[in-house]
Amino acid sequence: MKIIVTGTAGFIGNNLALRLLKDGHEVSGIDAVTDYYDVQLKRDRLARLEAFDTYINHEIRLEDMDAMQSAFDEFEPDYVVHLAGQAGVRYSLNHPRTYVDTNVMGGFNVIELSKQHKVKHLIIASTSSAYGANDVYPFKENDRAAFPLTIYAATKQASELIAHSHSHLFDIPTTILRFFTVYGPWGRPDMAFFMFTKAIFENQSIDVFNHGKMMRDFTYVDDLTKAINLLIKTPPVKGQPVTDVEDSLSPVAPYRIVNIGNANPVQLMDFIQEIEKNVGVSAKMNMMDMQPGDVTKTFANADLLQSLTGYKPSVDVEEGVKAFVDWYREYYSVGLNTAQP
Repeated sequence: MKIIVTGTAGFIGNNLALRLLKDGHEVSGIDAVTDYYDVQLKRDRLARLEAFDTYINHEIRLEDMDAMQSAFDEFEPDYVVHLAGQAGVRYSLNHPRTYVDTNVMGGFNVIELSKQHKVKHLIIASTSSAYGANDVYPFKENDRAAFPLTIYAATKQASELIAHSHSHLFDIPTTILRFFTVYGPWGRPDMAFFMFTKAIFENQSIDVFNHGKMMRDFTYVDDLTKAINLLIKTPPVKGQPVTDVEDSLSPVAPYRIVNIGNANPVQLMDFIQEIEKNVGVSAKMNMMDMQPGDVTKTFANADLLQSLTGYKPSVDVEEGVKAFVDWYREYYSVGLNTAQP
């Protein structure tokens, strides 16, 4: 297959592109390599892909339609997996325009170009934050998602809606993926699991919000990329919902929303304890009040994913945290501290 993957210098996009390349596919990667976090980490991720002759790299912004047009025209993709965008709930509180420019305008460019090239399947990354103020668990794809709590979530939902309209008008098979707290090797330094690990290794304190009374449906990155790989080959067909579980297939378009989560929420304090165990040091904790725009719990219903692909994420936090801490220790050349928490 010829697949465009946006966000190939990013955490998820890089891991997915590497999986696709190892499977023998041709991949054209698009990433602006912004300085939102450590650019060297992004370069090192890209180096993993550039070792393949079947990889093409484009360092361009999603908002630059002329450059995006050239990248699409040059490669002529069969499939598009759009994972790039401005991430981070907390960053969005102070930098809202960045999210509108990248996630809405940039996302529209990807959707429009996918229409032009009549791709066989367009896959777009969204977020569990789309469920916003919903407090009915577990989150199901058909749950009402009308009350986003941050501009980040709102811009992701805007892309979902634009994608649906194009899917309806131009018959583009489109799948929206709602991710649940992805973690693992080569992760993002702005995410809690990474910041906690870094701080514990450096004997610095960590900020624990809502005094630790939070739960997250932590999803290991390899589970996530395996699910995406399977979904690429499972485009929605208008009028053909699955029958064994509740489907989110649109009644008017080949368009579907799919959760990708472990379907097993973990207490934040238990997650921190796993990091402590693997680092070998007890964390110094600053117990903080709830952050604006945050939620106390996420919990995915993953029945539709399993029905469509036969696959369900299965890596537990014990295995996943160990893999991340092992990678962190090697990547940053951090020595082993044998002290026990």
